[in-house]
Order: sequence, then C-alpha cells, then structure tokens
Amino acid sequence: MTQERAAVRRRRMLAAGILAVLGLALLGLGLTVADGVLAGVEVVLAIVLLLASYALQYVARRATLYRHDDER
Repeated sequence: MTQERAAVRRRRMLAAGILAVLGLALLGLGLTVADGVLAGVEVVLAIVLLLASYALQYVARRATLYRHDDER
C-alpha cells in the first residue's frame, strides 16, 4: 500500500515537472517570438500550465504530509 502511494506521488511530481517545463517554454515563446493574439494565447496557456503544475505538486506533497501515522 505504501509503495502504491509512493508511485502515485512520483507520477504526480513527474507530471508536474513536465507541465512546468512546457509552461516555461510557452511563456518564453510568447514573450519573445510570438506576435499579436498568438502571443497572448501562449502566455495565458503558459500561466494555466504553471498553475496546474503547482496544483499537482501541492496535492502530491499534501498526500505525503497528511497521511495517517499508522501508514508511515
């Protein structure tokens, strides 16, 4: 049971990392290369990806921090 939770936490953290990298790449493109409406769309999408990454990290850490003492 504990190994399953650890595997879920690792998958969530990996997904959060991938979302963060994609978000930062889109933010960089939106602020430097893209023009007009496309730049705005990229920046908004980048912000959404970064917020989703933060939320996944929060959930993964919270599940580890607040688990029951008998499971530790």
